[in-house]
Amino acid sequence: MMQPGDPVLPDISVDDFFKADVRMGTVVRAEPFPEARKPAFKLWIDFGPLGQRKTSAQVTDHYTLEDLMGRRVLAVVNFPPRQIGPFRSEVLTLGVTDEQGRVSLLTTDRPVPDGARMS
Repeated sequence: MMQPGDPVLPDISVDDFFKADVRMGTVVRAEPFPEARKPAFKLWIDFGPLGQRKTSAQVTDHYTLEDLMGRRVLAVVNFPPRQIGPFRSEVLTLGVTDEQGRVSLLTTDRPVPDGARMS
């Protein structure tokens, strides 16, 4: 996990950047994930026309299960699924870390539909 003071990564092209399909979604279900090695929650996110996808998110420092319900989040939807213990994660929910390594989820400051693509 990157930290605020880490060096800038090497340059990439705009084409490389837009290979990541980042979409807006709404958390519609959140559960504890006691089997995770690091504290995490299981999330189900509605991406509108793309349907619901699930993920594991290490966001237990700043959020409760109740906080996550209905929360709008940004996630990469075109990574291959990843098995995390007994759970299959289908998207990568995006966040930034503070000085203590606690994750805050990324969102927008204006309403956009579920499934809207980052541009």
